[in-house]
Amino acid sequence: MSFMGIVRELKELGSLSWQGGRSRSHIAPDQANTVGEVEQGKWANLPPELLLDIITRVEASETSWPARTAVVFCASVCRSWREVTKEIVQKPEQCGRLTFPISLKQPGPRDFPIQCFIKRDRTTSTFRLFCGLTPSEDENDKLLLAAKKTRRATSTEFVISLAGDDFSRASSAYVGKLRQMYYNFRSNFLGMKFTMYDSQPPDDATIKTCSRSTRRFHFKQVSPKVPACNYSIGTISYELNVLRTRGPRRLHCVMHSIPLASIQDGGSTPTPKSFPYSFDEQRLPPPSLLEKDQIISFSTTSLIEPPPMFSGDPLILKNKAPRWHEQLQCWCLNFRGRVTIASVKNFQLVAAVEAHHDIPVAEQEKVILQFGKIGKDIFTMDYGYPLSAFQAFAICLSSFDTKPACE
Repeated sequence: MSFMGIVRELKELGSLSWQGGRSRSHIAPDQANTVGEVEQGKWANLPPELLLDIITRVEASETSWPARTAVVFCASVCRSWREVTKEIVQKPEQCGRLTFPISLKQPGPRDFPIQCFIKRDRTTSTFRLFCGLTPSEDENDKLLLAAKKTRRATSTEFVISLAGDDFSRASSAYVGKLRQMYYNFRSNFLGMKFTMYDSQPPDDATIKTCSRSTRRFHFKQVSPKVPACNYSIGTISYELNVLRTRGPRRLHCVMHSIPLASIQDGGSTPTPKSFPYSFDEQRLPPPSLLEKDQIISFSTTSLIEPPPMFSGDPLILKNKAPRWHEQLQCWCLNFRGRVTIASVKNFQLVAAVEAHHDIPVAEQEKVILQFGKIGKDIFTMDYGYPLSAFQAFAICLSSFDTKPACE
């Protein structure tokens, strides 16, 4: 059988693939057990050397979506194929590719950004993140993440999911949320402060105590198939600009889960390797950590920021200062052709570094995240190390909320 014949047959076997389509993004086999999978047959019994060669060639030849589904199909064949595929597929930081869902929570590449775009649906208050430069004509774009905006009397929330039609916080597709509280009149009532929550700790090696995280249900009430924790990973603050005399919006992002040392030479950032839950099991903190005083009601949770999960200062992101264009009479930034429409939502974020920190100048000026408008409801989002797609998406979602005192 030819190499392309093998790929075609793999596509027929890949029933649990990470499908994108226009509405749903299923959980890929990097964390799910294939239902009823059988470790036998002509594919499972291939010699290890041949299996390694086949998957290596598939991974090297299929570099972008939708063709990259063949790599996910390889991981869907059986357990042995899945283990080999996971060993071959590199993290986005090394290869610049998004393969499995866990790639969305891993840092982007250091040398070049991953280019994505966001589509907004005003009627349903939903936002969808796709992989690619711009929307394709055949509407075969790869869905990465989706978010739904919900307003309440005391808060506004953007629930972020792997699926475009499932925004339940009790779903296995739930990955995190962005929340704005109205309790603090000076900062949040005017739409100026947001908190990012992740459904899992930033590092698989350490499961932190849930006293500083938001438990959505009591331990005995939640299904073991459901992610139950919300870990505060960062805050986004917009500066007050009532008289509109200080130019465009100014925002600061404090990333509690990313150390400032990550942008130094040889620095690194916590990187999850898999989701802590699957269809049949969930790695919850041990019962000894789930004391009664540590189980907080979801409706009454205060937005207390947890201590850093590392030694040293957290990474802080700030706006890259725009320049005033005299002829156009507007503020301008160099988006390198990725933004075509002027908007108050457009921004570029760089690291905010104090003078006493030994950070190279090139790293201080490097754009880590840029977001801008290219259509009525279409926006580009380009991100890189040390941010993940999930973190970058959450930051961009904050720009869609109304901020009367910031613009």
